[in-house]
Parts: sequence; C-alpha cells; structure tokens
Amino acid sequence: MTEPRFRARTFRRVFVKTPGGRNVIHYEKRKKSAGKCAICGKPLNRAKMLPSTKKKLSKSEKRPERPYPNLCPSCMREEIKRKARAQSQ
Repeated sequence: MTEPRFRARTFRRVFVKTPGGRNVIHYEKRKKSAGKCAICGKPLNRAKMLPSTKKKLSKSEKRPERPYPNLCPSCMREEIKRKARAQSQ
C-alpha cells in the first residue's frame, strides 16, 4: 500500500523501469505553472519559479515592481485608466 501522502494527486506519478526489468512508480512534486493575469489569463513574465530558485532572488526580482503585479501590463494600463476616470467623475 502506498503512503497516505502519495495517494493524493499533489505528487505526480512517474513510471520508471528498474535495471531488474520491473516497472515501479516514483512520486515527484509537481512543477509550478506560470502565473497568469487575473483578468485576461495571459502568462506573466518571471512568475514561473520553483520555491528553491525563488528563495535565492531579491524581492524585486520575484515579482514586477509596479502597481497591480498580478495583472499583465496591458490589463494594468486599462485598470489605471478606469480608476482615473472613476476618480475624475
């Protein structure tokens, strides 16, 4: 029986053929997917990092240094315009 932590799909299952000819299952952590824009869903730059790599970077390298870092640049511009228009009225 597998360990309880491996029963969930947080670990991906990789079938490996051993030198003895048996097929065994190895469990690996899933890779992080690229971050996506909260509005349009386009992939964001520099958002696809494993925690071990992310740990070594400075704070400004981990995410964009701008307002709304969870939006792509085009959606961010539209959001800023929308806020400015709402403020002026």
